[in-house]
Amino acid sequence: MSKPAKTFYILHGDDDFSLEAEVASLRAKMGDELNTGEFDGQTASAPEVINAVCSYPFLADKRLVIVKGMLSWISRKGAGETGKQAAERLAEALPALPEWARLVFVERQPLMETNRFVKLAKTLPNGYEKLFAVPKDATGWIIRQARENYGADIEPAAAVALAAVTQNDLRRADNELVKLASYVDGARPITEDDVALLTAWVAEARVFDMVDAMAEGRAEAALRLLHLLLDEQDEDPFRLYGMIVRQFRLLLTAKEYLAAGGPPGQMADAHRLLAEITMATAEQPAQLDAAAEHLATARRLALVWGLHCVHTEDAKSFQDMINKACHWALKTDLVDIGDRVVIMAGMPFGSPGKTNTLRIARASSEHA
Repeated sequence: MSKPAKTFYILHGDDDFSLEAEVASLRAKMGDELNTGEFDGQTASAPEVINAVCSYPFLADKRLVIVKGMLSWISRKGAGETGKQAAERLAEALPALPEWARLVFVERQPLMETNRFVKLAKTLPNGYEKLFAVPKDATGWIIRQARENYGADIEPAAAVALAAVTQNDLRRADNELVKLASYVDGARPITEDDVALLTAWVAEARVFDMVDAMAEGRAEAALRLLHLLLDEQDEDPFRLYGMIVRQFRLLLTAKEYLAAGGPPGQMADAHRLLAEITMATAEQPAQLDAAAEHLATARRLALVWGLHCVHTEDAKSFQDMINKACHWALKTDLVDIGDRVVIMAGMPFGSPGKTNTLRIARASSEHA
């Protein structure tokens, strides 16, 4: 008699590099985006996740659903009755998942052995649990990674040196291995001299690495980079704060864009336009127009550096919103005819605090 299929997985730990590689491997094995779904565990409900994974797959034999952060979220202190009900719903559903289901819980922190769902994954025949922990010494991992993934040999002394440089940051260690393996090109083992030649001996902490780690939920890496920037590279704290604000502004913009039905394939263009406007704002003031129906609101917005505020009637329709935005952008010389304009607004119109729409329009002579 064959063993029952694994229908739910718990992948957890602080080694986010290996964890993400495992998730990518599961996606690759699935090979079908039509039957693959992903949920944010802090916003999705347990019934929503269960219903998604239990839906019969379309022209396939499996359905993959990836849920990030749900188990730690519903079991946290302060989760209250809502968390308790979600946990009960999951615990009831997991043993009875259909054979086509592949439900993957991803947690970027180690779950305790006593965790209810870790116990279920270990005891139920259809469950699977794996801990991804950052090794205390990355030397062995570097040797295996070089051999298994890049077909390269690395001398133990070179692996020790690379581990010291990357400070157990496996993602950076892997990036360095790509360079080193390409450099020796299989002709000989990677030596300590190669590491000294191609890799900086001082741990480089870049601002963009820090904000990316923060946005991706890699708290330990983000804090380590922050301390390196402040303590070793003497970065200006206000500059770091500005970059953090920028990163989260982009994340919120992306969320609003997708929530408003914007095509994911065009999101990069929208972000690029916003980035261009942000760069222009940093160099010269009054590069962003803010239109307000109430004079008091316009006056308050005028206190924000970089905003040029205009007092106008509120939009009556979606097209009216586009016309007004393009008109004022042209009138204040923010854009020229033919330029694209990024418009953020709230619907329904006339409702304060409802910014939920992102639209890209092209300014034309009709808007002048």
